[in-house]
Amino acid sequence: MTPTHNHTRRTALRAGIALCASAAGAGLLAACSEDTSLSKQANSGDNKGYIAGDGSVTEYQEAERGEPVAFTGELFDGTSVNAESLRGKPTLLNFWYAGCSPCRAEAKDLQKLYTDYKDKLGFYGVNVRDEKSTAEAFERSFEITYPSFKDASGKVLLSLSKYVPAQAVPTTVILDSHGRVAARILGQANPSVLKTLIETAVKGA
Repeated sequence: MTPTHNHTRRTALRAGIALCASAAGAGLLAACSEDTSLSKQANSGDNKGYIAGDGSVTEYQEAERGEPVAFTGELFDGTSVNAESLRGKPTLLNFWYAGCSPCRAEAKDLQKLYTDYKDKLGFYGVNVRDEKSTAEAFERSFEITYPSFKDASGKVLLSLSKYVPAQAVPTTVILDSHGRVAARILGQANPSVLKTLIETAVKGA
């Protein structure tokens, strides 16, 4: 279920991130600007190759979560992984590619979180553009040890299209233990906010 103005949504107010909440006493929802901002960037014609989200965070309550995501993807090492096999514990999916400057900026923070939570959380990159050699060069440069899907064909991205706008890279999605989207960050992730979202997912597993 994708967040809309008619859809109850709660955006975490942590580290200066704005909260989208119900308008007091009116039963109306406050509008977030992320969709408008992304649309403007998509139409800007600056050819930077990615849409820079503003780091906005959306958390989905149990009743707001849609069906479990379904996909089968191939990791860069050739391993085939389907979404059903990830269920049983929360999973983080980070959409990235090597030429994306916000992706480079958050890489070391993601690796640190992977090191801290790898026993409690599935943790995968989803590379939406690069060939294996380019992706592996990035991983060596930033000492990334968690695996990534090779997703230039867009199979994984398409399965999450309700939550991950096309070209909105980086985007980080956390699936709950049932494979449903529990949280999303559009743009470079604030590490302290992402850690809090991970902790919430792990405790709720």
